[in-house]
Amino acid sequence: MLSIGALRAHLLAARLAGPVATSREESLRSYRLFAARDPRVTLGLDPEWGWGERDLLRLMADKCGVSDDPGHVSGPDVIDPERTLAGLDAFAVRLGEVASRRGAVLLGTGHPHRLLGFYAALADALSAAGCPVLTPAKGSSVDITTRFGVRTYNLDYVRGVALVREPGARGAGSETGAHTHSPLPVRVALGAAAGGSGQVPDLVIGDHGWVCGAGQLGIEAVGLADTDDPALFVGEAEGRVAVAVPLDDAVRSDYYRPLTRYVLNRACLSQ
Repeated sequence: MLSIGALRAHLLAARLAGPVATSREESLRSYRLFAARDPRVTLGLDPEWGWGERDLLRLMADKCGVSDDPGHVSGPDVIDPERTLAGLDAFAVRLGEVASRRGAVLLGTGHPHRLLGFYAALADALSAAGCPVLTPAKGSSVDITTRFGVRTYNLDYVRGVALVREPGARGAGSETGAHTHSPLPVRVALGAAAGGSGQVPDLVIGDHGWVCGAGQLGIEAVGLADTDDPALFVGEAEGRVAVAVPLDDAVRSDYYRPLTRYVLNRACLSQ
């Protein structure tokens, strides 16, 4: 297992924390849009509290370690690695708890090109621990609004992890998927899981709309979030997201492997 010091060094070297690729301009734009309740950044969350831009900046400074200075408007944003480490520990606790009772889990990502391997390793470990890894609504169509208009995607599962792909993309089971922030895929999956003899997950693991969409529906949810994803941290503050881990969610996929090993070891799920 990586030591805390080695993992901290990896977070900084890989730019998962410290100065990250997400720009301050991107983050501030997301906070403005969230304050205006723009669905592109609320990610399926319906906030209970009034969140202005200053409120969100203070929240993100507390949760992620970004600067709380509204006059700081350019350059790379910054994530405090200590907050990332604390988030990973809390994330591992939730995994360990669901594994101990062999609870059902649903995993999904809007970043399949970057994060599929991270979630797939969790799915493997949870399955080995006796947790049902759910794949509801596989093959279902999901209409998602994009900047190009409404587009229809297909819900698929790769190594136990849900993603969406455009019709005509590589066949079912391939690791090519679309980037999306939408909560609609998780709503479709949870609707199918709740219908008939389906099984509702005890825990949803993912990012973007997978976490916020599930949390809004009262399902325990944990996930990863960047500095321009305030919805997950608002959900955590309001009690509808169990854990939001602050880190850059779009670095090279192999850079997440040490995090996988760390989380599984902390959750007592290492094989």
